[in-house]
Order: sequence, then structure tokens, then C-alpha cells
Amino acid sequence: MDYFCGIMEKKKVIIYGQVLKESQVKYVDLLCQRLVNDYGCIIYTSPDYSQQLAEYSIVTKYDISIINDPKSIDAVTLFSLGGDGTILMASKWLRDSTVPILGINMGRLGFLASIENTKIEEALALWSKQEYVVEDRGMLKLQTGRGLFSDFPYALNDFTIHKKDTSSMITINTSVNGEHLNSYWADGLIVSTPTGSTGYSLSCGGPIIFPGSGNIVVTPVAPHNLNVRPMVLPDSVELRLTVTGRADSFLCTLDSRFETITDSDELILSKGDFPTTLISLKGESFMNTIRHKLSWGLDHRN
Repeated sequence: MDYFCGIMEKKKVIIYGQVLKESQVKYVDLLCQRLVNDYGCIIYTSPDYSQQLAEYSIVTKYDISIINDPKSIDAVTLFSLGGDGTILMASKWLRDSTVPILGINMGRLGFLASIENTKIEEALALWSKQEYVVEDRGMLKLQTGRGLFSDFPYALNDFTIHKKDTSSMITINTSVNGEHLNSYWADGLIVSTPTGSTGYSLSCGGPIIFPGSGNIVVTPVAPHNLNVRPMVLPDSVELRLTVTGRADSFLCTLDSRFETITDSDELILSKGDFPTTLISLKGESFMNTIRHKLSWGLDHRN
């Protein structure tokens, strides 16, 4: 059998998660069982996740090793166990590693973690025979004078600015490649990658952008002027943002991480120095995912 993880050469894989719920244990156990027993893989995991796995004896049962740095091993795949947020955190942990991520959905609505937990065995069969495509997803890079998010100033999904200590709207002054674009009067502003276009940006009226399109989307949150609309820009541009308002501080986020900023901060956004790599199994595609997740073409009237 010409499996991806063959007997002759054991492949190293990583399993990664954030919070292991009791209802998920049977799926994680099944994944590890198939990886070790059927495909002869060696499993690694992060220190935090290993502690949760140990509570259910999964670490000892499958001889799972702990690693602090994914670059320390030559892993062929990271299995992300959770929702889209888990993939975002896995991307941060991998940093500029070239290890591709395969998302197994343990949550609810997931555009990135598209493999249902009930289809683990079918997914592994395709993965083991390399019946998949690998996609590079562009990242956003944030630069600030104060070194905000210095541990990892990158986002796979989006960057946002929000009002923080007041109900009054804020003003986000925005320039593109040194030329003034707009002063957004709004509750906030979202700058999204194509990957993140199906997230917060979409809920605020932004467009769905195909992965690999080489764009970013600037989407205002509840803009005061109704003629202000989301804007699609090439990802080669540099955005510079400053914020003013009645409050002394504002909220700034990169994916699920946040920092407090003031009107003295200038925020510079550009394309990231490296991508995050995702695996799409045979039969899965971006179009198939959005049709399924958004229930396109289904008549729910009856």
C-alpha cells in the first residue's frame, strides 16, 4: 500500500487544539488511532494541548511527543482540531514554518476548518494518498512605532480598529501608498485578507473574495455616511491609519488578539512576509464550502 505514512518511513505529524471538550475526545482519539495504527505516523503536539490530552490518557496511549517549536521537526501536516479560531492560533504558532494545516471542525460554522469531525476516517484516507491541494493564504503585516503585537504582528483573517470607551463613533484617517483615501466616521474599520473576507468583514457587508486573488478588503463598521462602501484593493499597497475620537484609547485587533491604541499611534498595514499554508482535500473547494456553509441554493421556505 502506497500510503502517505508508510511503514518504511514514518512521517511526523502535529495535532493542535485550544480547548479539548469531553464531547471531542472520541474524535481526537480516533484521529490519533488511525494516524498511528493505520498510517504509521509519529505524533507531536504543543505543550498546552498535551496537558489536556493527558487528562484522557491520549498522550501515553499514542506516545505523543511535546514540541515548543514546530520548526524543530520535519512535520508533513498539522491537524487543527477545533474551529476557524483554532486555525488562526495554529497559524500564529507555526509562524513562517512551511507545515500545511488541515482543519478538522470540532465547532459550528467553519470556513477554514471544513472537515467535519464525523468524516475523519474518510479525510485521512484521502490525505494518506495525497489526494489534496496545498494553498498558500496571504497574511497581513502590522507595523507600529510602539511595536504592538511584537510577538507576532501578522493576521491570517483580518485587522480591525474599534471604539473602546464610548458609544460615540470614531474617525479613522486612511491613506493608500501615501495618498489620502478617506476619513471613515464609523464604529470601526476592518482590513481583511481574502481568507478573512468570509468572517467579520462579510457580516459588515463586505464582499466574498476568492483565495489567491491578491486583494485586501477595507470594510467600515456601521459608517455614518451611507455612501461609504467596502473597497477592494491590491495586496501590494501600504495602508496607513490613525484614529481620533472623544475617548483617549481605542481597540486594535489582529485576528483574535487585541491591543489598546491612542490617537498618537500610526498603524501601517502591508502584505505579510510569508503565507499560511492550508490543505484542501479532494472534493473540497472554496466554492463548495461557501455553498454549504451559507446554504446557497437551498429552499428553506417549507
